[in-house]
Amino acid sequence: MPKRDYYEILGVSRDTTDEELKKTYRKLAIKYHPDKNQGKKESEEKFKEISEAYEVLSDPQKRKSYDLFGHTQGPEGFGGFGGHESGGVGDIFSDIFEDFFGTTSRGRRPARGADLRYNLEISFEDAAFGLETKIKIPKWVNCTSCNGTGAKSASSFKACTTCRGSGQIRFQQGFFSVSRTCNHCLGEGKIITEKCSECKGDKKIHTERTLSLKIPPGVETGTKLRLTGEGEPGDNGGPPGDLYVFLTVKEHPLFTRENGDILYDTQISFVQAALGGKIEIPTLKSTTSLKIPPGTQHGKTFRLKGMGIVNLRNSSRIGDQVVRVNIKIPTKLTQRQQELLEEFAKTSEEKTDEESGIFEKVKNLFE
Repeated sequence: MPKRDYYEILGVSRDTTDEELKKTYRKLAIKYHPDKNQGKKESEEKFKEISEAYEVLSDPQKRKSYDLFGHTQGPEGFGGFGGHESGGVGDIFSDIFEDFFGTTSRGRRPARGADLRYNLEISFEDAAFGLETKIKIPKWVNCTSCNGTGAKSASSFKACTTCRGSGQIRFQQGFFSVSRTCNHCLGEGKIITEKCSECKGDKKIHTERTLSLKIPPGVETGTKLRLTGEGEPGDNGGPPGDLYVFLTVKEHPLFTRENGDILYDTQISFVQAALGGKIEIPTLKSTTSLKIPPGTQHGKTFRLKGMGIVNLRNSSRIGDQVVRVNIKIPTKLTQRQQELLEEFAKTSEEKTDEESGIFEKVKNLFE
């Protein structure tokens, strides 16, 4: 029975790139691998077929020969299935093996350290204007006594007897001979005979580190700051993780915030509302004078331009302070004040109703 075309078997064109060829083979190998299709003869034959095709096409010389002569050379003429060089089936199989079994035949790889989280509470003013402060972080660091090896000295190691110093254990998986990381030495190929007295062989020690932290103006509750490389140290030469500082802004006794604006409520008397005047308003920095025009209504708002909070992403944009006035109605009046208000009500052609009370009539004037 004539052999199928290798390109057809893998479902790629003749001008496919090496990278596309590798991706295609990897996807097919995972799909038809015997360990995922146990008892299915058809899948096993398919796996052999695609592996044979990839064995030839992944090798530049074999591929060139196949393109010129086709199957006249046969897989044996190309060196035979399983006689691969780097870049062939064996090179990619470790990636596939890792997908199946959660391990790798390449030993322990450098691993990035874990990220850390630190919660920091700051004042309303610090959030508005920014802050430079210091924080103390409890964390694990590489032991300086043994330089992160966990051993007392360079001579405190011996070859692992389980893997004989290779860091890997080979075993048969289906019709493949594969390897996995040695669980005795964890892929290092050696074990410690005398542990470091400082870290007790853990390679890391727990300590507290003081870091400088610059908080930009405009932050708010939920803002996250990242300090690169200040997380846990990596393993096997891997890079450290990062430290993330999560901010919480305390409530202010006078102000609330709405995006970049600061909201402030103040009270004025009904006389000030009717006749107008000037009042002093607190701001984040000091106080300022606010002009109340005659006839100001209850709930009227005024904007103090540029007296809010800087935009965190655009420092040229600054919010306003929004002042809302509430008219305060007196609860107690002298006899003379009551007479004057009653006379005011009459001259304003307000209907008098003794049951409603003078205070309610005055309040209604400003609603």
